[in-house]
Amino acid sequence: MDKKISIVVIIVLLLVVAGLSAYLFFELSQREETPPPEETMTVKVFFNNSKMGDNYDCNQVVAVNRTIPKTTAVARAALEQLFAGPTQAELAEGYFTSINSGVIIQSLTIDDGTARADFNEQLEFQIGGSCRVAAIRAQIRETLEQFPTVTNVIISINGRTEDILQP
Repeated sequence: MDKKISIVVIIVLLLVVAGLSAYLFFELSQREETPPPEETMTVKVFFNNSKMGDNYDCNQVVAVNRTIPKTTAVARAALEQLFAGPTQAELAEGYFTSINSGVIIQSLTIDDGTARADFNEQLEFQIGGSCRVAAIRAQIRETLEQFPTVTNVIISINGRTEDILQP
């Protein structure tokens, strides 16, 4: 009889250990590892604002802050945020863009303080009026000149700098 009790106790203990092991394995495998928080940085993008008063100036653009993933290509990231346009909250605050949707940065270089930004033809597609052209130039210029390495901006479309963004 003692032998039967010993065998039953051993079987029960083995079942308990097996059950506990299975439970712990299941619990640990179900946990999602939380990735480390992504490093971010803040850039400014410049938009026009319809609530700036009666003295509207086409060249007057206002900065809004955007938090983006940290990058070494910060000027390009800032332009990408600019081309994404105002957020819903920014639109509600009167911000708007004069830049067409679908603009693509074809190249961006910064050398000796000059940023050379080349875009696709969408930048000047169906734009008209000197005020809108001035606003587009101001949005791009101010977004790039926020960086201490940029003191001058040259805008081109498909490599052309002449006769672009004309009213």
